Amino acid sequence: MTEIRVEPKSHRRLVMLFCGLLVWAAIIAGRLIQLQVFQHSELRRQAETQQMQKMDVKAPRGAIFDRNGQALAMSVPGTSVSINPMRIADVGMAADILSGALNLDRTLLMEKISTYRANKKGFLLLKRHLELAELTRIQEYAKRLDYIAFQQTSVRHYPKGSLAAHLLGGVNFKEEGDGGLELALDEELEGQTGKVELLHDVKQRGVDSKIYSEAMAGKDITLSIDQRIQFVAEQVLEAHAKKNGTPTGSVVVIRPSTGDILAMASYPNFNPNDSLADTKDLKVMMKRRLNQAVAAPFEPGSVFKVITMAAALEHTDLTPGTWISCGGGKINLFGRVIHDHDSYGSLTMTDVLAKSSNIGAIQVGLRVGDKNMYDTIRKFGFGAKIGLPLFEENEGKVRPLRRWQKSSIGSIAMGHEITTTTVQLAQACAIVANHGRWVKPRLVIKAQREGLAPEVMVPEQGGKVLSPETAMTLRKMMEQVVLSGTGKLAKVRGYSIGGKTGSAQIFDFEHKVYTHRYNASFMGFAPVANPEVVVIVTLNGASKLAGAVAAPAFQEVMASVLRILNVPKDVPIDEPEPKDIATSQNDLSIAALSGSNDLLNDDEEDSKQDAASDNRPLVGPVAPNFQGLSKRAVLEQSTAKGIRVSMEGSGIARKQIPAPGKVLAQGESIRVVFAR
Repeated sequence: MTEIRVEPKSHRRLVMLFCGLLVWAAIIAGRLIQLQVFQHSELRRQAETQQMQKMDVKAPRGAIFDRNGQALAMSVPGTSVSINPMRIADVGMAADILSGALNLDRTLLMEKISTYRANKKGFLLLKRHLELAELTRIQEYAKRLDYIAFQQTSVRHYPKGSLAAHLLGGVNFKEEGDGGLELALDEELEGQTGKVELLHDVKQRGVDSKIYSEAMAGKDITLSIDQRIQFVAEQVLEAHAKKNGTPTGSVVVIRPSTGDILAMASYPNFNPNDSLADTKDLKVMMKRRLNQAVAAPFEPGSVFKVITMAAALEHTDLTPGTWISCGGGKINLFGRVIHDHDSYGSLTMTDVLAKSSNIGAIQVGLRVGDKNMYDTIRKFGFGAKIGLPLFEENEGKVRPLRRWQKSSIGSIAMGHEITTTTVQLAQACAIVANHGRWVKPRLVIKAQREGLAPEVMVPEQGGKVLSPETAMTLRKMMEQVVLSGTGKLAKVRGYSIGGKTGSAQIFDFEHKVYTHRYNASFMGFAPVANPEVVVIVTLNGASKLAGAVAAPAFQEVMASVLRILNVPKDVPIDEPEPKDIATSQNDLSIAALSGSNDLLNDDEEDSKQDAASDNRPLVGPVAPNFQGLSKRAVLEQSTAKGIRVSMEGSGIARKQIPAPGKVLAQGESIRVVFAR
């Protein structure tokens, strides 16, 4: 039997090979143990980083609607584009392609890509909210360039353009509020961000996804604004601001019974769809974005005489018919000489307001006294923020009593040494219109998240600021401003209007003098007996007085608002144009102190008079129909027919006793009741 022998040299080779295999296996096993046991967590994290991408899913921002459901602000789907700088081989070529497709600066883009590559950053957002043409171009390049990626986003859009722009504000590039209601209500509008995990392949193509938490859309906000009234207010404001050369202005329309702000307009205007990043002159744009109605306080001037009269009616024995000495247009107030715009001797308190006598207002203010005047001012809300959801709201300035000088009562009585905003004037006028009760002005009437019940904002009812009797008396006094005073251009055909003009000279702080430019304002309401709406117009920097500047703007806004709200007319539309007629001050005071309902609803006395007339002998003339005529027309007709009349009240003939067509007894007179 032949014995096989292994050469010693070959044996050694086999042993070495076997030992090498054992060492290699041991190394592999050790490496596997290292990877699978000791480095498992770290390697898993690295793999997930390469294959998985956790992303925030931004919730759609809530929409903003007007009171009738018309969208004022909304978010619409959009697309953003990003790149992975670490995947780019040729930075110069990439910059050429991307800058051309997206209209970006090539040099800046190259710098960004190089910086991100140096810092080993794999994500660079190039552009948000692509235009359709940009998206089409870049999508063609993305088909062959794996470093381009897209993200679905939303874009804030204001479908009405500049309508209510100052009120709405705007959003920044992250779609976060940066002004107006968008900023103040940002938390409600923003919603809840969701979380999602995306699985990518080697070419960064989406393979699978996992949702960790659903995105919850923001709340939809419904405003008290009526876009129809807002449009009118903005158009009228802009037209009159340009006509009168005033650099700024504002209009506020409010319903006194609910406090609902139906319009808040500011001039100059802007379009919130325009990005601030594209603005060349940022300073000019920020001025245009200032909400003049809430953020720009000014000395109100003579509109503030309404507050002076309210204080007098509440705290003194003065009445609308009380005669006030106006000193021939001049007064020396604690060493300070003040002149009136006209040389009045004496005026009733009603005419002090109607003719806007500064000296008369000062005399009334002196009767009221510092403490009562200050308390009344504060009760009307001046010197404090209303609490609207607008961070830019200004509280105005009302100095504490300890800082009043001896002559301050005179200045404040005619609207100086105090500053207010247009919306504060609207609040004060609404108190008078709402029978002396305060209702907090509001902008938001409802908030609702999708699928949940709406949150309705109930109007905040306040306490009594004035007695109902004082409020009615004040409204009748303000009606005379429009009928025979400085506010004649505020008349609206078919409606009784109450209001007040204000022309406050603008103070030049640099030269310490008052200029010949005015903050021209008009505040008013309609109808007088039971006001449905209050309108305030302010034009800053006017060269003419408010009666010629602000009153016509008020008239246009008020006429449109009454039509839009379908408010019934309360004055015959065939009413003749009011003329200067000889009306005694007693008649004026009676009209101011008596409500039209009191004059028209004295049914018991009317029935007695009618019954007596039925038993008259048929020997006299027939009573003509005086209803709807002015006092002058009644006097002319009665004189021509030889009929005696007794007239009560002022305005238009609403009722007569005996009734038209009745035969008058010999020498019998006709009682004619006038009212607005």
